[in-house]
Amino acid sequence: MLLSPEVLTILILNIIFVFFTIIALILSIKIVLKWDFNSTSTLQYSLEKKSYLAATMIKYIFAIKVPLFLFFIFTLDKLSTILTGAMCGAGVVDATDYGNYLFVLKVINLYLFAYWIFLHNEDMKHENYPYIKIKFGVFIVAFVFLLTELILEGLMFSAIDLDELVDCCGTIYSSSDSSYISQIFSMNSLSLLSLFYGNFFLIIIFYFLKKKYLFSIVNVSFIVVSIISLIAFFGTYIYELPSHHCGFCYLQSDYYYIGYLIYILLFVGTFYGLVVGLINTNQKSRLQNYNISMIFNTLFVVLLSAYPIIYYIKNGVWL
Repeated sequence: MLLSPEVLTILILNIIFVFFTIIALILSIKIVLKWDFNSTSTLQYSLEKKSYLAATMIKYIFAIKVPLFLFFIFTLDKLSTILTGAMCGAGVVDATDYGNYLFVLKVINLYLFAYWIFLHNEDMKHENYPYIKIKFGVFIVAFVFLLTELILEGLMFSAIDLDELVDCCGTIYSSSDSSYISQIFSMNSLSLLSLFYGNFFLIIIFYFLKKKYLFSIVNVSFIVVSIISLIAFFGTYIYELPSHHCGFCYLQSDYYYIGYLIYILLFVGTFYGLVVGLINTNQKSRLQNYNISMIFNTLFVVLLSAYPIIYYIKNGVWL
């Protein structure tokens, strides 16, 4: 197993997470099965106290896991410096059979954990805890995803072989490669940009119409379309190289860590777009969620659009 300080930190935290989430899982199952807010029994009183304990453990675990995703990305970049052939985190992810599955699962969990935190905060605003069964039910599902993530993470780090040559991002994201990723680059730029800006235009329309479910749906599609557009088109202008499509390299210092800002803007914008349709908040809170989503999505689009525009102004040609 590859045991760098960063990997050790992640693995130690994972052990702590497993210990406390198992306790929270047992309490959550009891609450989901036996909670009755209108009851005055000793059992209900006991469940109310246990709900505070379980919610506190879950809240802090998930609150750590969300920013820990960025630390995981940072760790991948650090590991790329000691793996032969790797130029960035993409090579580390592709170095084992578990990396790609782990990365996709981490992105899903990022939204799931943030959703639980948001749901919990909304639940605590009301005296009758209207979301208590829902949030602990969501945690039971999230526990399965979390446990799967931690297992895959351990398997990935243990499977990394320092003596084995791994593919660099240029090979992984090559348009001549036979993998499914290469199919992304076969898309016409005009079609890709039409999808990207068309999806964003739908977000604007449903924002003004306040169609919350449609607003959430187009935000889900915007996640996928944005990542594909970023890798296939906008990333080449960040690198100023038409053949460089890596989704990790702009997380490095050579590009002023701009990738972190890009992904944070996309996450915040789409996450708040999702919760608009997933949680029935009051009108003031819902409007606030609409605005946060719209602001961050707009900043994301403006930031990406600036790169090809600036490149054209400087060079007089498109890539």
